[in-house]
Amino acid sequence: MTVTPHSPAPSGTQKQKQMLSEQVYAHLRDAIMRGDFAPGDALKPQDLARAQGVSLAVTREALVRLAGEGLADRLPNRGFTVPAYSDRRWQEIAEARRTIEPVVLRMSVERGDVDWEVRVRAAHHRLVRTPAYAPEEGEYYTSTWAEAHRVFHRTLLEGCGNLALLETFDRLWTASELTRRWSAQRNPGRDGAKEHRLLEEAALARDADTAAEVLTRHLTMTAAALTDGPDPGRTN
Repeated sequence: MTVTPHSPAPSGTQKQKQMLSEQVYAHLRDAIMRGDFAPGDALKPQDLARAQGVSLAVTREALVRLAGEGLADRLPNRGFTVPAYSDRRWQEIAEARRTIEPVVLRMSVERGDVDWEVRVRAAHHRLVRTPAYAPEEGEYYTSTWAEAHRVFHRTLLEGCGNLALLETFDRLWTASELTRRWSAQRNPGRDGAKEHRLLEEAALARDADTAAEVLTRHLTMTAAALTDGPDPGRTN
């Protein structure tokens, strides 16, 4: 009988390090999303390790993970920082979303069945009924609202029936979460609730042209707020 070799199980020390790294990662991710760190702020591993009571290695591992998700920049010989508003990647991500998502929405409107219509209506209802802000979650919108927002946009596209396209949406959505929070704060005159309502109405009316147009405008306004002045606001 042939015995298949297995990788050795992680030791107790390794497991503890992984748990600590996960905790530090989650803490820093939430802090960045809440706005505890401003765009461009330094994320100094030594200071963060001291504040969290963990080793420098654990903190660096968490920061590397954040950098991989676009929530931190890794600078050669200079540590880590929160990304800046002006970072070119945000406009590139926005361009990718404007190129892909309206096309997928057209497919969804054309292919979606009655069950898809029901899910779209339910997702929009949950989004409307979910409070966007809570004092205990800082100046940016809440994690609960963020999830309702994600589910609404993804549900709109799910009628396309193409898993590869939906996986692309998932990656781009995750990459752009921080910019959505910044954009919401910097665009006080925007009526995001109206934009979402128009998206729902056009999709359920099977008006692919209008739905794609509204979505393109919706995505454009989010990206545009990052190139405008730093006026605070509370809409998305």
